[in-house]
Amino acid sequence: MLSTETTAAALDLTWVRSQFPSLTQTVNGHPAVFFDGPGGTQVPQRVLDAISSYLRRDNANSGGNYPTSRRTDAVIAAAREAMADFFHSGADEVVFGQNMTSLTFAISSSIGRELGPGDEIVVTRLDHDANVSPWLAMAEDRGVTVRWAEIHDEDCTLDMADLASKINAKTKLVAVGYASNAVGTINPVKEVVRLAHAARALAFIDAVHYTPHGLIDVAALDCDFLVCSTYKFFGPHMGVLFGKREHLKRLRPYKVRPLTDAIPFRWEWGTLNHECIAGITACVEYITDMGRRARPEVTTRRAAIEAAYETTREHERALLERAMTGLRKIPGLKIYGITDPARFHERCATLAIRIDGGKPGHTPLELATQLGDRGFFTWDGNYYALNLTEHFNIEKSGGFLRIGLVHYNTVEEVDRLLVALRDIVGV
Repeated sequence: MLSTETTAAALDLTWVRSQFPSLTQTVNGHPAVFFDGPGGTQVPQRVLDAISSYLRRDNANSGGNYPTSRRTDAVIAAAREAMADFFHSGADEVVFGQNMTSLTFAISSSIGRELGPGDEIVVTRLDHDANVSPWLAMAEDRGVTVRWAEIHDEDCTLDMADLASKINAKTKLVAVGYASNAVGTINPVKEVVRLAHAARALAFIDAVHYTPHGLIDVAALDCDFLVCSTYKFFGPHMGVLFGKREHLKRLRPYKVRPLTDAIPFRWEWGTLNHECIAGITACVEYITDMGRRARPEVTTRRAAIEAAYETTREHERALLERAMTGLRKIPGLKIYGITDPARFHERCATLAIRIDGGKPGHTPLELATQLGDRGFFTWDGNYYALNLTEHFNIEKSGGFLRIGLVHYNTVEEVDRLLVALRDIVGV
């Protein structure tokens, strides 16, 4: 781990933006501004090249005794090593899947084999539904009791005292998000893992929203499972799961009889998306190169990944401060989540807003549409954070307008968004 006493190198934003061909698009004569990162980030050219190169020269099924199949096996192995460095785990603890949701359903159904009436699990109101519904479905099938951890309404943070009170000797699993995909809150996941393990329960972490913003270190977290989606951090549309070796060996997956029962293969269903797996390696290498540009002295891929996140964190913090300051000046605009700059380390640069209670012309859908016509890509609705929009009683009135900032965004883009919003609102 890099020293926290070292000043982060400035992000080379010109180089960063040159890596992403999609950023040059225009809409109605306006430069396209991608504030839709929480729904899926853009990809660097090297990811496109890796995918097309695989399909052009290596396309084959795995496990064959001929060159293209052997190269396919090598592509998969390289991606496992890359994601092991990304997670700070062993390569055999990396499982590829269609997406985070399908991987979570696979793990929840397998864990459910061992549970029954009298057992309990804990989920939270702050989570994406993909880290809630798979556990609810398993609990319904197995007669397991579900406990809900609540939030503090004023800043959309997890009520840790309430969560701790829901964990007891009957608890078998605690499922929690690393960061909220709706309001940006970063949860104290290391403490959640500690509480779960104190009760001899498993800890399952949904890191989908956190991964473009913060460093993942499963060794330090000591979580049992952590899942993410590579298309949320500059890669192709796939999901990746970290699972502790002991659990991946012990638990029994639901799948066809595998050719091998070795981990992690026993957890991967059918033929994998080999071309996108090639893109995953390229995605991790993009992050690695960004770190090496910031810290030329680093010698390992893991150290370079750490350096990259140190650098992008500072840039995103500056964007968040700029956006927050401007948004708070717009009459009738409500920001959900942490707004105190002294606490910005507790949140991502993801902003959920509503204007004047969603009055005509200013509903989240109408705002997103008007912004889209001006080239600003934002999201409206609940983004599957359904329990949160229901909790605030805004689901039926359109949910939130979400503005998602990532490291390839610029201060100029933020300023232009603020001008556009003020014009739409009429101030």
